[in-house]
Amino acid sequence: MKLHLDSSSYIETNEPIDISISLVEGEQNLRAWYVNPPEMKPVMENGFVGSVALGGSVNFRSIFFNPHGHGTHTECLGHITPEIYSVNQSLKTYFFKAQLVTVTPIETELNGELDSIIHRQLLREGDWDIAIEALVIRTLPNSLTKTHSDYSATNPPYLSLDCIALLNERGVKHLLIDLPSVDRENDGGALAFHHQFWGVPDQLNFERTITELIYVPDSVEDGAYLLELQTAPFENDASPSRPILYQIKKG
Repeated sequence: MKLHLDSSSYIETNEPIDISISLVEGEQNLRAWYVNPPEMKPVMENGFVGSVALGGSVNFRSIFFNPHGHGTHTECLGHITPEIYSVNQSLKTYFFKAQLVTVTPIETELNGELDSIIHRQLLREGDWDIAIEALVIRTLPNSLTKTHSDYSATNPPYLSLDCIALLNERGVKHLLIDLPSVDRENDGGALAFHHQFWGVPDQLNFERTITELIYVPDSVEDGAYLLELQTAPFENDASPSRPILYQIKKG
């Protein structure tokens, strides 16, 4: 179905581009932050059998997972504040004009280690629509291993603090990346990018969100899109999410 955005552009609602990563049971699931694999167990209590395969009438499984470490998730400033603000309360609208950019992080020596960092100049290389609300970052290389890797203790790429000023200039409220964090894996707990992006502790910004561990297929071209950002309604600082892109067409 065509949904017209204005007199000259529209999207096809039946052509969604899902950039989330599914949650599956066991070792094949994506992992970060040293968490164990997610579990999906049938409830077996008081004679009840929550598995049709085991003789029950229904499948009735409990799922044990961590939103930050097991797949695509969206988080708010409650991730780093003493009070646990809920992303379910922060995110109240769900469609945003977005820009997809592809970058190759720059290898940079830091304290004797070789880090891969996304610097501001990488984000400026493409042509941006000045009115965007969300920035989607795809990093290279972009193999399907991103959908089932264990990122723990691998020092994945992350964003440089010099990107913050650019995000502020462009009015970006929602940042989406295909990495486990915008900050370095081991930074002594500083989480400097998180703090500056959300203005913690002095200028709290409740409108902004960060979505991590997405996957954007190579077939999706850089450019402007309409982003639909939906989260599971958990009252928590982070929640599993399903970001969807729609190509903006002319006509």
